[in-house]
Amino acid sequence: MSRLGKRPITVPNGVKVSVNAGTVLVEGPKGKLTKSLPTSIKVEVKDGKIHFERPNDEGQSRADHGLVRSVINNMVKGASQGFQRVLISVGVGYRMSVQGNKVNLSVGYSHPVVFELPQGVTAQVQDQTKLTLSGADKELLGSVADKIRKVRPPEPYKGKGIRYEGEQIQLKEGKSAAGSK
Repeated sequence: MSRLGKRPITVPNGVKVSVNAGTVLVEGPKGKLTKSLPTSIKVEVKDGKIHFERPNDEGQSRADHGLVRSVINNMVKGASQGFQRVLISVGVGYRMSVQGNKVNLSVGYSHPVVFELPQGVTAQVQDQTKLTLSGADKELLGSVADKIRKVRPPEPYKGKGIRYEGEQIQLKEGKSAAGSK
């Protein structure tokens, strides 16, 4: 049995969870999230907790058991608290700014790159190099952060580019250091 799938999720105050034929709806102060999930896993809400049961011990059922619990847990956390991802631009002249739902990135190209944020994701910039993305949907937030990072990923020689906060870049030695050995 999945250790993770066995644990029930406690629903915080102010969050409503409803399950209808493979679709889970979570409403909270930070937003409203809907997700369709595998119907093989039985999800029920009782006494302020969400419980999960699988019908058998087949490989797919076991895999779905923990997955469904994790997805619903992220939905509950997102609807109640929300999620954040922080991106940092490193490089001379690299800047970020936010105008409405668009993020302007000046990251060494001949033109600024304009990235339009999807609905449900908001952005703030501190001191032109630190971009904070926030939203209720963890999956959407992660994909948006990844797309922005792909505009200029960190290069391995000087570390210039857009990276996640706390990400360690493994720097390589340059050509001159390699020849002196």
